[in-house]
Amino acid sequence: MAFPLIFLFAILFFMVPPNNAYWPPSPGYWPSSKVRSMNFYRGCRNLWGPQHQSMDQHGLTIWLDRTSGSGFKSYRPFRSGYFGASIKLHPGYTAGVITAFYLSNSEAHPGFHDEVDIEFLGTTFGKPYTLQTNVYIRGSGDGKIIGREMKFHLWFDPTKKFHHYAILWNPKEIIFLVDDVPIRRYPRKSDATFPLRPMWVYGSIWDASSWATEDGKYKADYKYQPFVAKYTNFKASGCSAYASRWCRPASASPYRSGGLTRQQHWAMSWVQRHHMVYNYCQDPKRDHRLTPECWG
Repeated sequence: MAFPLIFLFAILFFMVPPNNAYWPPSPGYWPSSKVRSMNFYRGCRNLWGPQHQSMDQHGLTIWLDRTSGSGFKSYRPFRSGYFGASIKLHPGYTAGVITAFYLSNSEAHPGFHDEVDIEFLGTTFGKPYTLQTNVYIRGSGDGKIIGREMKFHLWFDPTKKFHHYAILWNPKEIIFLVDDVPIRRYPRKSDATFPLRPMWVYGSIWDASSWATEDGKYKADYKYQPFVAKYTNFKASGCSAYASRWCRPASASPYRSGGLTRQQHWAMSWVQRHHMVYNYCQDPKRDHRLTPECWG
């Protein structure tokens, strides 16, 4: 009787996939390796909440409590480039809290600005963070923003250790990457649906209880304060707003002309198939006359 049991256990062992079977396939190309890391203070400055920032040789820590959050901004504006940071998020109850890394020109064009977002939407106990990517063009803060959100549940716990998150923006496309795996490509289909004006790099942590977690169902609870976000391995390289017109835009692939390789497309498709939880183009409640890039 022992032999059939051993045989059965062997079958079950080989049928159960190892943990890394749930990780994306290799993208085959690692754009972060092409960009040198910089010390935070060389590329960025405090924007708000200076008493809620702590900087050391390894990076920057920012936090939110009931008195304030905090944010930073790059010294230079860019018209294209690769922008990344390794980030470690706060564990436990973080509902209502947003940790962000993004591009924007909101201060140069108040009420009519462009933005490209990586936002981590806080959560309740036992539920994963949501990584929200967003693009909007010439938007405003009066409720008329046309959001282009795609949301993901990551294939790892972003509170356990640092992972690298990046935005690659060039005149043809915007590509969002996690640990060099492309998770979303937003192509330029028209000038009206693509950010073309220079933007700065930002990061922040703040209270967005009105919408961040399950559409505002769960709010920030300050008995769990402070909510801490750590940033390191900061990268910002590309064509600044002051660069000559001969400056060559960054690419997420070995192709100088941009785009992704077949292997990168495969990895991105895998992530979207297994880990994407919302796509604005597939939302029947949205008015897609306002998002013509969803049509084709």
